Amino acid sequence: MIELKDKVAIVTGATRGIGRAIAVGFAKAGAHVAFTYASSENAAQTLHTELDELGVKSYSEKFDVADFDACQSFVNTVVKEFGGFDILVNNAGITKDNLLMRMTKDDWDRVIKVNLDSVFNFSKVALRPLLKRKGGSIINMSSVVGVQGNAGQINYAATKAGVLGVTKSMAKEYGKKNIRVNAIAPGFIQTEMTEALAEADIKAWTDSIPMERLGKPEDIANLCLFLGSDMSSYITGQVINVCGGMLT
Repeated sequence: MIELKDKVAIVTGATRGIGRAIAVGFAKAGAHVAFTYASSENAAQTLHTELDELGVKSYSEKFDVADFDACQSFVNTVVKEFGGFDILVNNAGITKDNLLMRMTKDDWDRVIKVNLDSVFNFSKVALRPLLKRKGGSIINMSSVVGVQGNAGQINYAATKAGVLGVTKSMAKEYGKKNIRVNAIAPGFIQTEMTEALAEADIKAWTDSIPMERLGKPEDIANLCLFLGSDMSSYITGQVINVCGGMLT
């Protein structure tokens, strides 16, 4: 089992799906967790309760991750409360899918701000604390859609492809400072979003996956544990697909 005892992790967008699994996974490994959320205070409190039961400290704030000043304030508070942090997971994201002909400028702008601007915001404000700590791990959540594109998701694909560029560039800039930056590209993962799809659509996706099943949020969380630990100390600038073989 990967050990992260007394490490501190920041996870954005952590009250459901993949983000929640990551937060819980870190806590089970012994890490204290600070997280952001955008909507449900009940879901946030439920997560706090679970993290408390796992014997770790937790802290959260509700705000728009597209707001640079709010991101800076949150990180400042985490540093004050925990003395610093070791891991940042840029997980927060949304979708506003449509074909390009029907996509509104507002839908384009909002997805860009939440999915891509937030990665810039948190990565930038995390640098000084990580440099002071003499290293750390930044994990950016991309998608197979960012690698290969997908009809009806031009805005989402653009952000997730952008995340890959941010990841590789940051890794080159800060590798010498022992700050590792990697990206995870999930495939079709079983979450609240996929549960809303028609059964025929889910079957079509499943049939295209060599392993013939959807992934679980824990599949992504397990990789985050590895990338956040010293076991991955010589891995940076990489994009790791977790997709059951969709991309080969």
